[in-house]
Amino acid sequence: MPNNAPNLIDNNQQTFSVSQLNRKVKSLLEVHFPLLWVEGEISNISRPASGHWYFTLKDSQAQVSCAMFKRRNQQTNFTPKAGDHVRVRARVSLYEGRGDYQLIIEHMEQAGFGLLQKRFNELKEKLLEEGLFDSEKKQAIPSQVKHLAVVTSPTGAAIRDVLSVLKRRFAAMPVTIIPSLVQGEEAPQALIKALHIADQDERYDAILLCRGGGSIEDLWAFNNEALARAIADAKTPVVNAVGHEIDFTIADFVADLRAPTPSAAAELLSPNRDDLIERFSHYHMQLQRRIKDSIKTKTITVEQLNRQLKHPRDKLDQWHQRLDQLEIRLSQAMNKRNENHRFYFKSLAQRLSQSSPRNVIKRSETQVHALQKNLKRNILVKMSNKKQDYLRLISQLDIVSPIATLKRGYSITLNAKQEIVHSAQDIAVGEVIHVKLSDGEITSTVQEKQLN
Repeated sequence: MPNNAPNLIDNNQQTFSVSQLNRKVKSLLEVHFPLLWVEGEISNISRPASGHWYFTLKDSQAQVSCAMFKRRNQQTNFTPKAGDHVRVRARVSLYEGRGDYQLIIEHMEQAGFGLLQKRFNELKEKLLEEGLFDSEKKQAIPSQVKHLAVVTSPTGAAIRDVLSVLKRRFAAMPVTIIPSLVQGEEAPQALIKALHIADQDERYDAILLCRGGGSIEDLWAFNNEALARAIADAKTPVVNAVGHEIDFTIADFVADLRAPTPSAAAELLSPNRDDLIERFSHYHMQLQRRIKDSIKTKTITVEQLNRQLKHPRDKLDQWHQRLDQLEIRLSQAMNKRNENHRFYFKSLAQRLSQSSPRNVIKRSETQVHALQKNLKRNILVKMSNKKQDYLRLISQLDIVSPIATLKRGYSITLNAKQEIVHSAQDIAVGEVIHVKLSDGEITSTVQEKQLN
């Protein structure tokens, strides 16, 4: 090397081994990059016997290696496969052995789950504040459902499970299936329409909304706000049974009853045939026992009454004796009454002989003639007095009569309401008045008035 060439090597500069370099880079990456969310498509996934997952997360322009250790992937509620679009929470790191930049996954969910979960929580909080989940607003489910309406897909597994349970428990229960979409963008409106059809039909005393399990996207139709309000407004009690026991939807919270599965809902809504048979057998035994007790009690009562019952002949003998006594008393009373009448008639005959009717009639005629004369005289005097009083009253009446006053040249003025006008202040210019005279009446309009 020429003496004047520059020295590009600094002998004092630190030199790293490859492992030291990779360890340094790993430390820098893990310190300077906090936990972050990354979304992409899974490819090249492998699951060795250790239980760890290794795969590549990619998009249309780049890819990154990923590792998710066993203690973390055991908490994932689904099994990822190649082609799945996922969202992960990860730490940026470096695999020292190969110097590969990678992500250490701590949590994984299907893409879109976080956004849907956020929308779910926001709607849940909104409806909770409005009181749609309040227990006092929920209707009681009938203890004996007479006719059940099932709103679901007619081809899904849920309706088969429901019908199977109902057939096993109580096949006599009437069930009407109201078909509806249960998944997809059009499902909420289809469910609302089917719910309204069931709610307006008075045959149904309970409505079951159900479908099988699935991902949060599959069940999203039951997290619709309009459907939740339709369930809350329903007059018929609504039972919601969507997915599996761990699946919860907004419809579960607003329904009158939430069942963990469609099969469990069928169990809740139907009586057990064996229980009913056992209950009827118990009632049958009770009825037989009560009938036997009643017959026994009535038999004892009949025996007691039989002992108290007397032969009709004895009763007739008593009445014969009673009649004989009454006949004797009647004969005695009649004899005594006849004796009293004979004595009374004898007394009347004596008095009649002492007072001759002819004399009584003559005295009465004299009295009648005297009374007639007095009556006639009194009538004439009374009529004369009344006549004098009548003439005097007529004279007095003429003095104060308005008609007499009118005849002397005076008049009476009336307003339009036929009320007497006492003062010029009581009428107005232009008002119609009526002037009453002794031989008629004049109607005029006031042109002018003067006040004294």
